[in-house]
Amino acid sequence: MSAGKCKYMEVKNKLSVKNTHKTIIKESLKRLIWFLLSFILSFSTVVGGSCPFAISLICVSNKKNFLFSAVGAGIGYMIFCDGNDAIRYFTAVIISALGTLAVNIFNSKKEIYIPMLVSFLSVFATGFVINFRTGAVIGAYALVFGESVLALGTTFFFFRAVNCNYKRLKFKALPITDTTCLMVSLAVLMSSLSFIQIKGVSIARIIAVLIILTAVRFGSPKWSLIISLCLGFALGISGENSMFLLGAYAFSALVAGLFTSMSSFGVSISFILSMIFFSIAADLGSFSVCSVIESGIAGIILVLFPNIVREKISDFFESGADIAPDGSLRQSLVVRLRFASSALAQVSESVRDVREKINEIGDVEPMESELRMVASDQFFSISDMLSDLAFEFNDTEIFDFKSAGKIRRMLGEYDIYPENISVIIDKFDRMRVEILASSKTKGMDSPRIKNEIAKICKRDFEKSRTNYSGGNLLLTIIERPNFKMSFGFAQYCAEGSLCGDTIKTINDSKGHMVFIISDGMGKGSRAALDGAMGAGLLSKLLSAGFGFDSSLKVVNSALLVKSSDESLATLDCACVDLFTGKCEFYKAGAPRSYIVKNNSLSKCELSSMPAGILREIEFAKRTTVLNVGDEIIMMSDGITDIGEELLDEFICNDDSDGPNERAKDILDFALKHSDERHRDDMSVIVAKLMKG
Repeated sequence: MSAGKCKYMEVKNKLSVKNTHKTIIKESLKRLIWFLLSFILSFSTVVGGSCPFAISLICVSNKKNFLFSAVGAGIGYMIFCDGNDAIRYFTAVIISALGTLAVNIFNSKKEIYIPMLVSFLSVFATGFVINFRTGAVIGAYALVFGESVLALGTTFFFFRAVNCNYKRLKFKALPITDTTCLMVSLAVLMSSLSFIQIKGVSIARIIAVLIILTAVRFGSPKWSLIISLCLGFALGISGENSMFLLGAYAFSALVAGLFTSMSSFGVSISFILSMIFFSIAADLGSFSVCSVIESGIAGIILVLFPNIVREKISDFFESGADIAPDGSLRQSLVVRLRFASSALAQVSESVRDVREKINEIGDVEPMESELRMVASDQFFSISDMLSDLAFEFNDTEIFDFKSAGKIRRMLGEYDIYPENISVIIDKFDRMRVEILASSKTKGMDSPRIKNEIAKICKRDFEKSRTNYSGGNLLLTIIERPNFKMSFGFAQYCAEGSLCGDTIKTINDSKGHMVFIISDGMGKGSRAALDGAMGAGLLSKLLSAGFGFDSSLKVVNSALLVKSSDESLATLDCACVDLFTGKCEFYKAGAPRSYIVKNNSLSKCELSSMPAGILREIEFAKRTTVLNVGDEIIMMSDGITDIGEELLDEFICNDDSDGPNERAKDILDFALKHSDERHRDDMSVIVAKLMKG
């Protein structure tokens, strides 16, 4: 083995040992924390002397930690409880530990009701047996039942706090239920420390008031209210005279929130004055005085916070403030440009693949001059594309930030954390929801998700569509349009199994239905290659949000540089707005199309050049408006070659049932009236506007 390789293996082994030590230390710290938490909770009592909180913690601990939490609770109960209570709670620890072990073995831990049932039975069974043996009165049994219910409820809060996904905090997507459970769990833990007092002044209550004041000063009204209610409740039930803290903390937090504009000093003074009012009204003697002193100490600490601490706290409450809000114009523009860039990359890949296939057929000399000119044209094409996107964003009038925030919180409940959510309403009051997430995200296309989004936005949406690009996916949901298209198509291959015509249909993310026929030059595989390339690239670019004109320039350039041999393709497109019925025809060398309105036939015949011949090319365009029941008929020149009058007469008299049958009938008619020896590839699309 070489010296270099030995050195590498030595470094690798050292890193492995170091990582192993870190893992051991990390796991040891976790178990120590569970031990300490259960130990502290074992002497957390409420009015009446009940202290079931450590039992609840045991029931929510996992297979790696439940033994340590049980040991901590057992030691705590034996130290801080007397006589029968010590025996009773120690027995409850054993029962809850065995129940938790069984739950972990059978892997049912994620079912919240099982740990709740274990904690209830552990407390109730031991209390019932002790009362029965000592001949207790009915009131003692009622107290045991109440304590069991308290254990059950605390288990619920602990379970949600332990098992909630803390990534949601980073994404501001932690559901309000999980936030409340987390705050209640922390408040119960703090109530365990309320016995630490100096002349009646509780260290735990000072910390509680400081947390409330910090939430009022740097957080939101929602945070401050949740924290004050949770801390007030937990500290209120810890003593006979403490219950007034529930209302006092919550109301004082609301009052202090009115003075956030006066900085920390205003918040502290207003909170202290409110606490003075409650303390006088409660008239609890020294306890009232101590509550005011505790508020004063917490207020002074808040005012004396150094700038660096204030900045850290602000960063915590305002996590993500440096990121543009969901649905902001900047974010949405970045998302669309990213997918536009990806579409261009796919175009480049397609051209390269096609060139490689052509090169395999024979040697091809490069045409440097032509390539340089085409490369120059590409810059103009990209400029046009960006202009298309700018035009689209100019049409966007409203970004619904409120709905975007609601959608983010809803997705958080399904453990889905998108990078960006845009709820866009255009100038025609059409809504579109775009959600950008990692391609590894699961469940984004679930019908349940779409239904939840529809409830939030109060709109009726179509089925969602998903586009993938690199490591991202873009889920798009559009408002259900007023119309829909019923369509059918038929094709005939003149040579072999490959048709020189390619048909594409696109339902884009803005309520448009696009139909494309691309006819490659000639027949057979070469024509099929040109037709597929023309239709494929055009459909990709249109799907990415580019306009028809700029997309045509890119397709034209791609066909020009595909090979040294002549390569061209006609492009026939129809774009129908499913909200208004407006239909736009775009033709590049394509034959006529037909519009059928109330059995009346009109033609769309436009002069234009196919793609792949000249560097500068444009679509010929025409616009019409369709009503319910109107049809458009598009076809390649293999069908129109049979003669205009003959084809017009057949279309006027044809009474086929449905677009698919009509397309087949037109194809059969063209085959019947064409010369078999000189037939070209044939394609026909029939699309009918229907009520949505």
